[in-house]
Amino acid sequence: MTTENSPQNDVAMHEATEATSSDIQLTLTHHGKPVTLSLHRDATLQDLSDKVATELSIPPPNQKFLIAKLGLQKPPFKDATIPVSSLASKKITLLGSTTEEVSSLSASISAAVAPRRTGPVKAATPARTRDWKKVQDEAQYTFHTLRPLPYLPNPERSLRFLERLRDDPGIKAAMRKHKFSVPLLTEMDPAMHTTHESRTLGLNRNKGEVIELRLRTDAYDGYRNYKTIRKTLCHELAHNVWGPHDRNFWNLCTQIEKEVMRDDWTAGGRSVGNEEYAPGPEEDVYDHGGWTGGEFVLGGGGSDAGVISSAGGAVSAGNLSRRDILARAAEERMRRSKRAKEAEEREHRTAS
Repeated sequence: MTTENSPQNDVAMHEATEATSSDIQLTLTHHGKPVTLSLHRDATLQDLSDKVATELSIPPPNQKFLIAKLGLQKPPFKDATIPVSSLASKKITLLGSTTEEVSSLSASISAAVAPRRTGPVKAATPARTRDWKKVQDEAQYTFHTLRPLPYLPNPERSLRFLERLRDDPGIKAAMRKHKFSVPLLTEMDPAMHTTHESRTLGLNRNKGEVIELRLRTDAYDGYRNYKTIRKTLCHELAHNVWGPHDRNFWNLCTQIEKEVMRDDWTAGGRSVGNEEYAPGPEEDVYDHGGWTGGEFVLGGGGSDAGVISSAGGAVSAGNLSRRDILARAAEERMRRSKRAKEAEEREHRTAS
């Protein structure tokens, strides 16, 4: 039987087309993979949560949305009426386990604790239980995506280096304590951030949205000292809280460095895959004057070539080697620090 198109049918089809064209395609990153959801243009953050619960089977209590410039949002939202249209251009990372994943975990736990053999009942002994709060925090406060540069030699080795930083016991402890959640930790191309006057070792973009680290030597033929890179990472993590290099920033940076060293139970060289990253002599990279705008720059001085900035002054390079230059810069910092401390003590005595 053939049905003719009536005016009423035409109107219904037109309305359906309008409804479809007015939808917003919102892409989230979940478990490192993009997920696209279709929502109505008038949808809100609460509607997005409901959509995630329905289509991805992630219940609201398990949902956490890491939204660029808005930070971490989780149900119940402080402002559930935020329009989804305002989020379309922002990077959104969805943190949370599906109902199936939670059930699988529960089943694994049940299987692990189930009795495996029969026999006489032995006296109960204290059991070592896993700290699930720590496990949950480590899953949330971490580097959610690691990305080496695919166009440089041996990107898989850079990935292992980034994994070592992410899994470093000291770094993990500091991330949990300060609640740092970084969507992307990536490798820096040395050629893009090297001049005759300076060498950028790290970058923090948008207060922890992306952290870049210089892993390789300038010639791409090797990797830099691990402890130097880890110190650079501590510096960039401090930029998640403080932008300018003021007293607040340096206090936090020093605190993070001490925490990382204290909680790192490893010692000596560590094998990563078939590669050995031995500690080696640590570089003196903290020349203070080379930090600009969330960047950690080694040797960033004034406009004159051959000058390395220090806190409050500069040391002429002349024909000295790089190690000698850094040593002189360190001595200059110590002298200025001592003078500043003496001035502070005099001021304190005067005030008393």
